[in-house]
Formats: sequence, structure tokens, C-alpha cells
Amino acid sequence: MAISSSFTSVHITALDAITNVNSLFTLGVFIGLAWNPNDPSNNLNSDPACTPTAAIAENLVTFHVYSFSSFLFSSLIALALKQAIRLSRTSTAVAHINRSTLRVGMLVSGIGSVSGCGFLMLALVNVVQIKLGTLACGSAHTLAAVVPLFIFVPISLLIYVTVVLYAFTR
Repeated sequence: MAISSSFTSVHITALDAITNVNSLFTLGVFIGLAWNPNDPSNNLNSDPACTPTAAIAENLVTFHVYSFSSFLFSSLIALALKQAIRLSRTSTAVAHINRSTLRVGMLVSGIGSVSGCGFLMLALVNVVQIKLGTLACGSAHTLAAVVPLFIFVPISLLIYVTVVLYAFTR
């Protein structure tokens, strides 16, 4: 069953929003990857016991790469869906997309975005540990920087997932 044009315009707008947000986050990931985490002039952490290990720097890069791949995956799925919708709307189209396919594609794209946000949050935790000291030290500055990440990011992701699931069921 082909889908109506009013149904697809809403979905094209949603897919555009996914690719735009993913693009902004991907830019942030690239900037994060270009930054040297082993900055020798780092003077924010004066306690030698709180010095981060090489594993924390490795995790920083790993989580950036996971984040980038998740955002890229999500954006490519969203762009493919937009292209399929546009192809199905032309009068000479050989491609048809049904509601179930569109919904599953949007759900998969949303999962990619959520995963990317989660990995980006973990990368930022590692940035904080490199700059301010490890979480194991219990530094007030480190905790003050990390606690909002663990509060605001999951809350915003919960709101995002709720809206995506609501759209998925309609």
C-alpha cells in the first residue's frame, strides 16, 4: 500500500530533523577527535593520584568513533528513506514504500541517533576525567561536570524516544 502525501511530508520533515541534528553532533565528534587529550599544559588537575590512565584516553577515542558511526548510520538510513519517499511520489515511480517499512526505518534511524548520543556522553565523561581528574578520585569539579551529563542527557533521550515511539504508533 502506498502512503499519502500528507503522511510523507510529515515524515520527510522528521527525517530532515534527524539528519540536521546528527550533522551537528557529528561536527562535535570531529572536533573532539581533533583535540589532543594528552595536553601537557593541563594544569586543572594538580593531584597526581587523580591523573587519568591511558585507558581513559583510549576510551575517549573509542567512544568518539562509536558515536560518529552511530550518527552516520542514522543519517544514511534517514536519507535513504527520504529518497525512497521521493521516488514513490513521482508518477513514473517503480519504487513503493509502505507505512510499515517507513516506520521501521524511522525507528532504526532513531535508535542510531540515541546510540550516538549515548556514546557521545561517554566520550564527554572521559574528556572531563582527562581534564579534571578521574571519577575514582571523587573530585568535586569532576562530579559537578559529570552529574549533569548523567541527568540531562538521559532525560532528553527519554523524551526523544517517547516522541519517536508515539510517532511510530500513529
